[in-house]
Amino acid sequence: MSDDDRAVMERLAALEAEVKADADAQRARKEAALAKVKAQRAKQQGESDSLRSRQAELVTKKQQPAPEPEDGDRDELAGALALARRANNVKQELTKAPKAGEKSWVKSGVASLLLGPLGWLYAGSFREAVPASAAWLAFGALASKLIPMFLLMPVLMVVMPLSGIAGVVYALQHNRKGSRQRLFDRDKNKPKKQLPSG
Repeated sequence: MSDDDRAVMERLAALEAEVKADADAQRARKEAALAKVKAQRAKQQGESDSLRSRQAELVTKKQQPAPEPEDGDRDELAGALALARRANNVKQELTKAPKAGEKSWVKSGVASLLLGPLGWLYAGSFREAVPASAAWLAFGALASKLIPMFLLMPVLMVVMPLSGIAGVVYALQHNRKGSRQRLFDRDKNKPKKQLPSG
């Protein structure tokens, strides 16, 4: 092979390498440009999707009217309001200071909590408080001799708070009516008997 042929072959090889390098560079630029365009499109698509979803939320919020309460809901609401009114009345009754002739619900509750039905004598009806106190004293005398204290304690932990609540109710009823009221009046709802005429 002559020197001219070798020079031509080397020149062809160099030219081929140059063309290949140029093609590789163009391919790399093209891939980079495609990746950049894809990233921009994805970003635009994400922004348009979030904008659409926000618009859809706004439209559905405006179109949906507030649901009207059903009859059951109205009854529950009326019951809740009535309960709130009663609670407010009880709160006002409990926070006011007792006037002359009224009974303190605190004293009545504490006495009934500590002494049982004996505390009812402070504000309760004597027709209920006296027999309950006598029964309480008799029960205490018998229980102290027959029942061990560890068996009696669970019973007292239920009975004493109930007695305290009854004492508070007695005092509140006394203050409302101005006199001692019966708590366990069975005849309250029965019509009163009238004497026959003539």
